[in-house]
Amino acid sequence: MSLLPPTGSLIPVDAPFSAAQESWLAGFIAGIAAAGRRASGSAPTTTIDVLFGTQTGNAEFLADELVAGAKARGLGGRATALDAVTPEQLAGMSHVLVVTSTYGEGEMPDNAGLFWEAVQATTVPRLEGLQYAVLGLGDTSYDEFCQAGKLLDTRFEQLGATRIHDRVDCDVDFEDPAALWSAAVLDRLAAEAGAQPGASVADAGAGAPATAAGGAGASRASRPGSQWNKRNPFPSRLAVNRLLSSPRSAKEIRHYEFDLADSGIEYSAGDALAVVPVNDEVFVGELLEQVGANGGEELDGQPIVDLLRTDREIRTPSKDLVADLVQRAPASELAAVVAHGDKHELDRWLWGRDVLDLLRDAGSAAPGLDELLPNLRPLQARQYSISSSPLAHPDRIHLTIASVRYGDPHRMYAGVASTFLADRVSPDGTVDVYLQPNASFGVPADDSAPMIMIGPGTGIAPFRGFLHERAASGATGRNWLFFGDQHRETDFVYEDELTELQEQGVLDRLDLAFSRDQAEKVYVQTRMLEQASELYAWLEDGGHVYVCGDASRMAKDVESALLSVIASRRGRGDDDAQSYLADMRRGKRYVRDVY
Repeated sequence: MSLLPPTGSLIPVDAPFSAAQESWLAGFIAGIAAAGRRASGSAPTTTIDVLFGTQTGNAEFLADELVAGAKARGLGGRATALDAVTPEQLAGMSHVLVVTSTYGEGEMPDNAGLFWEAVQATTVPRLEGLQYAVLGLGDTSYDEFCQAGKLLDTRFEQLGATRIHDRVDCDVDFEDPAALWSAAVLDRLAAEAGAQPGASVADAGAGAPATAAGGAGASRASRPGSQWNKRNPFPSRLAVNRLLSSPRSAKEIRHYEFDLADSGIEYSAGDALAVVPVNDEVFVGELLEQVGANGGEELDGQPIVDLLRTDREIRTPSKDLVADLVQRAPASELAAVVAHGDKHELDRWLWGRDVLDLLRDAGSAAPGLDELLPNLRPLQARQYSISSSPLAHPDRIHLTIASVRYGDPHRMYAGVASTFLADRVSPDGTVDVYLQPNASFGVPADDSAPMIMIGPGTGIAPFRGFLHERAASGATGRNWLFFGDQHRETDFVYEDELTELQEQGVLDRLDLAFSRDQAEKVYVQTRMLEQASELYAWLEDGGHVYVCGDASRMAKDVESALLSVIASRRGRGDDDAQSYLADMRRGKRYVRDVY
């Protein structure tokens, strides 16, 4: 007798799910129902290796879901970070699903770079016995959209593997296409394997490479689920909005606290919080005036003014808008820059300009409202590293954010989310938020392991949470923080807290680098090189290194300094230093949260 009613009766016709979500749920529930009908189960005949490359956690989340979906269909499944897999292990696998994001300008994410280097070697084993499929996550606003997934897809094919499903490249709204791809791939594999839904999978992971959960103690897969997500954010009360930097500082850095109330949201130090912003009403009005609209117009029953406030990205020009304006106004300054064909020149020209600037540059050739709307991207949530620990603040999430403001008296510009929080949320007003777990970025699972944190500016955010975590847990490992900014007098955020943590013996070392307090600029990487001997001693003692902040320059300079420290102390050359750091990456002892 069936323990569950038919699948269709479990998903009401008015349930708030997309077609893709219903497809995924139907398959998943069917597997559970079949499990109830089977009194006994045999071991799965096919094991799916889901290999993920992730920067912010989305790919790992999908990998976990793929494993759950495989098991519901009677298949074995295990999720593993790409860097934890050697080419030899890969060659021994039969069915591989790759889920990877793309970092920066077409680069592999941090936990996939070593794997990519390895599979490009001329000595890499052939993969004729392997079947695979690739799911890419990316952002079409970047030229190298989903490049990491494209590269891996091509390389697997070159090595003789058999593609079992076409690669799908997902934009920032990845949920629906990812769900459709997942259901299609798993259904096909289950059919080919003749799998019985609900079969035992207790031994599915035997002999598998260890799933990489980073230095964090608990992986996302082990955390309780939450009803609050991208489609259904939690309306959190903004309990604290406090200026951290001095009013005389060139920067405006603020401390925020979001009340979790009875939401049930459980976070970990190292996770991120996604903030759903609302566009500035004044800027919306300026944009409407520019296109000759009054805001009373409607689209699909929604007032245009509301659409522009809550649903469309009206600050950062999309690639589609740039292309449209070049076609409409071939004599514009933008068109002249694009005609040169130099991407870096175009990026420099666009930097600091918004949609309104481009419309004004196009003059009378600029599109009207109806023509403009299709070329505006959906307004995306902004993710910020959490700067608190649930052990110290279980009912609140703290963020440390720099308000983006620049311009001149003729035209001022403002960051969408940073000034939304700073200026437009009333005291105790609500902000829509949802958790973005990051299982790869957390305090060491070993409480006695040394921890080295490098985070200038707002990069200090997760490390404040790390230090609070270690203080609350009673961890015995030593803690070393490299922090800096422009001026000590105006930019030393959380100075009182850090001083107290030093006095308590939680923060063992604090090296500061305020770049403009002396004639010669000093940065965190400068301090690292100055402390090379001690820094290397911490590494040799099993130290974990964490980096948070700017990816374009700081993170690269810090890595260069770290390699110099290793090379100078070991005295075995640059290749040896690279190998040493690669081993740290594989061991999840060198991890980054960069943007």
